[in-house]
Amino acid sequence: MDPHLLRTFVAVAEAGSFSAAAERLGYTQSAVSQQIAALETDLGLPLLRRRPVEPTEAGARLLEHAGPLLLRLRAARADVLRTAALPAHRLTLAAAPLALNPALAARLARGRAEQPRLRVRLRTTGRDLVAAQVAAGEADLGLTDGITAPSDPLRLPDSGPMTRIGVSEEELVVALPPGHPLAGRTGLRLADLVDARWLATPLCPLERLRDLVGDGFRAGLDYQGEDVHTVRNLVAAGHGLTLLPASAGPGVPLAAPRLVHRVELVHPSLPPGPAARLAAALSPSS
Repeated sequence: MDPHLLRTFVAVAEAGSFSAAAERLGYTQSAVSQQIAALETDLGLPLLRRRPVEPTEAGARLLEHAGPLLLRLRAARADVLRTAALPAHRLTLAAAPLALNPALAARLARGRAEQPRLRVRLRTTGRDLVAAQVAAGEADLGLTDGITAPSDPLRLPDSGPMTRIGVSEEELVVALPPGHPLAGRTGLRLADLVDARWLATPLCPLERLRDLVGDGFRAGLDYQGEDVHTVRNLVAAGHGLTLLPASAGPGVPLAAPRLVHRVELVHPSLPPGPAARLAAALSPSS
C-alpha cells in the first residue's frame, strides 16, 4: 500500500471533499481523484462514497489503521535523520497543559542554567499529541500526563520506539465551587461522586473515571479546551466538578481509589548532547 496514496485518502476523508483535500495537499482535484482510484484499485474495494463524500465500511476500517501507520512512517524518518544530525542548541519541548508542574518547572530551570547556550521552545499541546509530535521529530522532548494508579505507566498511543520515564506523581484533588456542601471534607471517595455533575474536559476525561469506578459521572458541561484557568472558572460557577493535580489549585484530596496525576517524559533515542542533558535534568534523579 503506497503511503502517498494513503495520506491522500486520509485528507479526503477528513475534509469530506475532493476539492478541499486538493487545496490542503497542494494538488489538483483531478490528481486527488486519480490517487483515490489507484488506492481503491490496489485494495480491490471502494473506499469512499462520492455523494456525499464519506468512507465506505472498508474505508472506515482503513482509517482506523491509517493514522498509526502514517505516524510510524514519520517516526521512522525522523529517527533516521537524527542519526546524522549535529547536536542542536535550540530544542522544542512539547508539554500537556497540566504536565509542567512547579517541581518540573524548577528542574527545567536548572537544566537550562547548566546549558547557558541552550534555547528551549516550550509548546503546549494536547496530551494525546505529545508522543506523536516527539516521534515525528516535531519536538525533541515531551511531557505528557494522565490519571493512573501510583507507579502505573500511562496509556499512550502507539508512536513507535520511545523512551518513557515517570518524572512526577502528585495527589489529585476534587475541584469544587465555593460553598459546596462537600468543600469542608478532609477527603472524598470517587465512588460517592458518580451522581454529581462533572465537567467533561480533556484534562479529566469522564471515560477514564468510568473505567476506574463504573457508570455515572454525567456531564454538566462539555468543555473541549484545555485551559486550566477556564476550567477552574467553570467549576467555581457551578458547571460541574473535576479532578486536578494538587499543584493546579485548591480542592478536597481524593481519598479513594488511590490515584495520582502522573507525568512522563518521552523521547526517542538521544545521542550525547544538549537534548540528552536536558532530559537528564528533567528526570527525578537529577
